[in-house]
Amino acid sequence: MLRDAYNGLLYIGDAITARDLTQIYDHQIAAVVDLAANEAPAVLGRDIIYCRFPISDDGSNDDSLISASIEWLRSLLERNYRTLVACSAGMSRSPTIAAASLSIITGDPLADTLSRITANAPRDVSPALFASVQGVHATLIARRRA
Repeated sequence: MLRDAYNGLLYIGDAITARDLTQIYDHQIAAVVDLAANEAPAVLGRDIIYCRFPISDDGSNDDSLISASIEWLRSLLERNYRTLVACSAGMSRSPTIAAASLSIITGDPLADTLSRITANAPRDVSPALFASVQGVHATLIARRRA
């Protein structure tokens, strides 16, 4: 599963896709942000940027890990790196972190961004994860305004 979530720049996928070099190269993906805590790290080509943030759906993640994943993805997107963000099934962690990053870029509310990028797509966003991301997201927004 690989789907365009933002203008051919951001793709959301699952752990299988994040490890499928054929799909990564076919879509000209330059970076993979892997959020799957319960999967082995991917082994990708030397030319692929690979960032792994082992995040859980249960809300037990350290805020600094959530913040780093949001900020790293935002940074890649702002630099126009075609990026795949992936978790085990591509339905909770990936869209949530993607929405937080996009929300910072676009200035749109987090919940609206999440709804937009998950429209017509399978999703099963963990309420505990979303609540923790909301808190971190609000902090990041406040820092940018200061």
